[in-house]
Parts: sequence; C-alpha cells; structure tokens
Amino acid sequence: MPFAGVVCLVVSNLEYGGAQRQVVTLANQFAACGISSHVISLSAYLPLAAGLEGAASRLHVVQKRFRADVSVVWRLAALLRRLQAKVTHGFLLDAELAARLARPLYRRTIVIGSERNTDYQPRRRHLVPLRLTGRWCDAIIANSHAGKRFRQRVFGDSADSLFVVPNGVDTGRFSPDEQRAARARLGLPTQAAVVGMVASFKTQKNHPMFFRMARSVLERCPQAVFPCIGGALHGGLEGSGAYQAEMRALVAELGIADRVLFPGNQDEVVDWYRACDLTVLTSRREGTPNVLLESMACGVPVVATDVADNALIVREGTGFIVPYDDHAAMAGHVARLLGRPEERRELSRAARAWVEAEFSLARLCDRTLAVYQAVRERRRDGAARW
Repeated sequence: MPFAGVVCLVVSNLEYGGAQRQVVTLANQFAACGISSHVISLSAYLPLAAGLEGAASRLHVVQKRFRADVSVVWRLAALLRRLQAKVTHGFLLDAELAARLARPLYRRTIVIGSERNTDYQPRRRHLVPLRLTGRWCDAIIANSHAGKRFRQRVFGDSADSLFVVPNGVDTGRFSPDEQRAARARLGLPTQAAVVGMVASFKTQKNHPMFFRMARSVLERCPQAVFPCIGGALHGGLEGSGAYQAEMRALVAELGIADRVLFPGNQDEVVDWYRACDLTVLTSRREGTPNVLLESMACGVPVVATDVADNALIVREGTGFIVPYDDHAAMAGHVARLLGRPEERRELSRAARAWVEAEFSLARLCDRTLAVYQAVRERRRDGAARW
C-alpha cells in the first residue's frame, strides 16, 4: 500500500548545511510526488527557504527563543495537530527532541528521527535526553550504513528501528554545463586548473588536509586555483567562527593565499561545481555527503577520504577514495587527473550516470516513503490509533 498523509519535516533552522538542504530537497520532491508536506523550522534563520517551493504555505517557524525553551514543544504539537501530521520527521538534535516530546501531546503521528553523521562522541547532555525520549521515536533513518552501525553501537538502537536511506540529488538542477561559461559568471580564470571543496567550516570537514593537498598540487600545477566554498555556522556554532579564522591563518602560513579562494556561503552552488575540473572532500566523518552527489551529478569527478559510506558512493570509475588525512595520496590523484583530461571525461560520464541511477530524487522519495509506510503498518499492527 502506498503512503498517504501529511508529512512534517522538522529542522533546527534552514542555514547552509547538508541536513537543511536535504530537508528542502525532500519537501520539494514530496510535492512533486503528490505528498502533502510541510517544513517546520525552530529558528527564523532561513537562508535556504528561497529554494522551498510554495514556502508561503508550507514553511512554518516555531521559534525556539532560547536553549531550554520548553514551550516550543507545546507550540510544535499544536501545529502538528492543526496540520494533521501523519509523519513527523526530525532533522538535527533539537528538532528531533522537540518532535519526540511533542508526541505525547499529539499521538496521531509517527515520529521519525535522523542520523546524518557517524563516529562522533555524543555529549552526555545530548545522549541522555535522546535515550529518555526513545519511547516516543518510532524509527531512525540513517543516511549511511555507517550511521546505522554507529547508532547500534553507541546509542543501542535496535536493528528493526533503524533504516538506511541515502541522500538524493536533483539531477535536473545539478547537471553538466559548459565550464567556461560557469567560470566567466564566477570571475574565475578560464585557463587555470580549478579544484574545489564545498564544506562549512566545521572541524569534521578537516580543511587542513585540503590546504596541504593544495600546496602539494601547486608544486606540479602552479596555476591551479582552489575555491573553498562555505562559511562558518550561524552564530559561530561549534566554534566554527574561530576555526574559520584558524584556517585562513593556515593558508597564509602555507604560502598559498594567492591560490585559495574563500567565496563564503552560496545560495546557488551549482556553478561552482561546473567551474571545477575536480572537487575533493577531506572529511574525517560523514554520512552520505550531499556535496559528492552534487559534484558527480554535474559531471565533475571527486576525490574523497575513506570515511562512512564514501567508498560506496564513489565507486570505481567515478572518482577516487584515499585514506583519511593522507593529503599526499589525494594530491597524487588530483595532480594526475589535472594532466589527463580524457580520463577526467570518462570519470565524468560514469559519475553522472551512477548518480542518476542510484541517487536521484525519485529514489530518495520512494525509499523514504517506504520507511514511513513500513513504520505506519507496524504501528497499526500494534493497534495504534490512526
């Protein structure tokens, strides 16, 4: 039986982050599939709201005024009741906790949590409330197999409550286009080699590896340019403002400040992918990185660290995987590919075809709705009220 009913995607904010982009993407695809869906943000910081179709009627802000603002739970429950939500799917910690705590106040919804990372050390002040509210969460969707294993190992979640749904990418929007035109629009040199990374300034993204790789590549390709697209988290969360300043200082220390670009957060990143010959991802931990899928969908090969499910995403013939923190190995692949345009073209074609086949929005929508329906039927079997 196909899923039918109202879906509410609850998220901490709509800043420039992978989870937030995936919420907007998923909501848009639900609408395209005829599923009634709404996005509920616990913050009025909404730079990605412009990408949400029908935002005037589908975007709601339930403002969390301060860290311990428990009134957000009652206000969220009231909104879920008014929208008659059949599924409440939380993304990011405070949004997921609010969704769980709203469940006793509005029982006619199933609550889905999310795991979008892996191999981090949860803080006690996060771990305790998640465990205490576990009874009000019907299932967790991890966006990677590594994330599922992590939840079982660290949080003790049961296997039958965990589902894996990889991220999806809009292959219509993220598609190949003429590189020269993209560079002209961005003011990039048309003849230079361009190797980019799209990543917020969070320590898990491991920017030092990117910059050290860049210095090594410049020894063989002195005209290369390295755009580092992304900014600090809103309000300097997780020390990202200080980390960004440290990274700028490292770039100066490495003597590559004239070859590294810092365009900051971008409302539209597709031209940055199209302008690149290659993109890289140097993360120390991930789930399913949107940036790899987006780059590959644009026909731009990737080189990424061997963390989480990256080796399943970047399969042989679509890019390369290197050991974590091995900037020399990454630099070797990057420098070689910059000198082999025909190999890059082969990787480009294969990467685009792979993403279209396995990580399209249609696959994301189908897989997610299948989880909702499976959990809903399980609750029905348990005589839950619907």
